Amino acid sequence: MDGHGYTARKDDYLKRLRRIEGQVRGLQKMVDEDKYCIDVLTQISAVNSALQSVAIGLLEEHIAHCVAGAVAEGGDTATAKVKEATDAIARLVRS
Repeated sequence: MDGHGYTARKDDYLKRLRRIEGQVRGLQKMVDEDKYCIDVLTQISAVNSALQSVAIGLLEEHIAHCVAGAVAEGGDTATAKVKEATDAIARLVRS
C-alpha cells in the first residue's frame, strides 16, 4: 500500500479544511462582535456538519484502502485494522 487512502484526494480535503478554518474564524468574529446567540449556534452547527463530512470521507477512504488491503493480506494486521476502524467509528458516533 502506497500512501494513505486519502492521498489521491488530499487537495480536496485540504480545500475543505481551509473552508472550515475560515468558518471558525467567522465564528470568532461573530462572538467578538456580539452577534445574536442563535446565529452563532447556527454557524457552529454548520462547522460541525462540515467536519463530520470530512471525517466520513476520510473513514470511507481508510476502509476502502487501508482496511481492505489489510484484510486481503489477512492475519493479525487485518484484525488490528478492523479494530482501528471500528474504534474510529465509535468515536465519530459519540461526538
